[in-house]
Amino acid sequence: MFPISSRLGRRAVCVAAAALCAGSWSVAALASNAGAYPNQPIKLVVPFPPGGPTDTAARILGQHMGETLGKPVIVENRAGASGMLGTDVVAKSPADGYTLTMLASPTVLGDKLYGQKKYDLLKDFAHIGVAYDLPIVMVVNPKVLDVQDLPQLIAASKKQLLNYNSAGTGSFGHLSTELLKSQGKFEMLHISYKGSAPAITDLLGGQVPMMFSDMIAALPHIKSGKLRPIAVGSPQRVVFTPDVKTVAEQGFPGFDAVAWGGLMAPRGTPQPIVDQLGSALKKALEDKSVQEKLQQVGTTAAYAPGQAMYKRIAADLSKWGKVIADNNISSN
Repeated sequence: MFPISSRLGRRAVCVAAAALCAGSWSVAALASNAGAYPNQPIKLVVPFPPGGPTDTAARILGQHMGETLGKPVIVENRAGASGMLGTDVVAKSPADGYTLTMLASPTVLGDKLYGQKKYDLLKDFAHIGVAYDLPIVMVVNPKVLDVQDLPQLIAASKKQLLNYNSAGTGSFGHLSTELLKSQGKFEMLHISYKGSAPAITDLLGGQVPMMFSDMIAALPHIKSGKLRPIAVGSPQRVVFTPDVKTVAEQGFPGFDAVAWGGLMAPRGTPQPIVDQLGSALKKALEDKSVQEKLQQVGTTAAYAPGQAMYKRIAADLSKWGKVIADNNISSN
């Protein structure tokens, strides 16, 4: 018979061995679960109303990504404050890969426009990848303002103060026009609307003569001939209006104004999950049918990996933040 101390020692060894076995099983189970991602539907928060460019692109991409990942990607709209409300929800969500958001250009500058900093876009998110570009186009109502190109528009604005409208104070069209005004040394009076739809409606009705619009809102009316495109903000001409010169081609070298969108997850999302989501996004954007669907609504597939998305956010914060500061633009 073993001494009591020996019996206790053996018992301790057995307990330790059992715990080790249980621990090994637990680690294996966790690894198995991690490898099984995703094992439930993924929520994609769109921080804008249904039907807009961000929402439309998210639904097109989400459907294809869901097919690749084997679980549905469900779009949930959480609109408000240039996308800041929905984005804040995602920033505070569990970092498990089941809650994502589609970042769009207006949200990048939200804190500068509203004077609120609910989160840091560079520090509080895992950047999955750039998804699409949304070209902007300067359009005029030809019945109100009969100009053919940007130099003619600027000449007209110097003879008589013109109004221009936008989808809202601090919208990408607003900031792009202010940047152009400063570079071209001409004046126009800004009229702010609550969204692209009412802005386009009044442009078509002749209440205002021109605007820098996202391509999604303007394209149907360009095709119908009700609006005339005179310049695009991107560095190169775009497939939607191939005969329309860029702003850069019309006397403003280096002018670059392109809205865009990309996918993010909360900070701390495991890198293998971020990589898996990035791979699914890339595969979707390489699909010809997805590219065609995006083009049909005025956006273009523009995949770039997470690191490039991080740099693009940083560049936009610097560039457009200066435009906001120089022109004292605020949404408050």
